[in-house]
Amino acid sequence: MKRIALLFFLFATGLVWSADVSGTWAAAVVLDAGSGTATFVFQQNGETLTGTYNGVLGDAKITGTVKGDQLEWSFDGGEAGKVTYKGTLDGASKMKGTAEYGALGKGTFTAEKK
Repeated sequence: MKRIALLFFLFATGLVWSADVSGTWAAAVVLDAGSGTATFVFQQNGETLTGTYNGVLGDAKITGTVKGDQLEWSFDGGEAGKVTYKGTLDGASKMKGTAEYGALGKGTFTAEKK
């Protein structure tokens, strides 16, 4: 009986940390080259993340993954090169992490779900 209760608890806990990030997120980005904002519209299907980016580099399609509270996604930043974000969820509506904008440099971001 204790074993079943423990398995149920672990399963339930795992579901809490596998939040669905689908929706629109507003991000504040600080890079070596300066700061700006970006808007991401995510669609999550299991651990697969797709969607769009809109910001200083224009519009782009993104692809990535969600594993628990960890996210990683990227897109083609045109002349700047590949853009990669790595973030950690802070509850269901906030995240923070690092961003690498190819030739524009590295930095950090914070984002909030709209």
